[in-house]
Amino acid sequence: MSDKAEQDAQPEALAAFAAAARNKGMKPAGQGISATAETAAKPGDLEAEEKDAADIMGGNATGDKKRVDAAISDTAKRDKRAE
Repeated sequence: MSDKAEQDAQPEALAAFAAAARNKGMKPAGQGISATAETAAKPGDLEAEEKDAADIMGGNATGDKKRVDAAISDTAKRDKRAE
């Protein structure tokens, strides 16, 4: 997509976002915005994902590479899209 086409698409995306914000998060009808298999929310355990994210960030901050590697490994095991 050219830079001009990307710039032209942005106001429409911002307008759709603004309409959704005014409508309590519901997408506006007729905007053609829908999730695909790649963009749809993935099922999972939110608490475990949050813990892994905290372990990755905390491990990187403190230099604890084993903690980071373990959290990344746990995340990869639970990722349904990797199957």
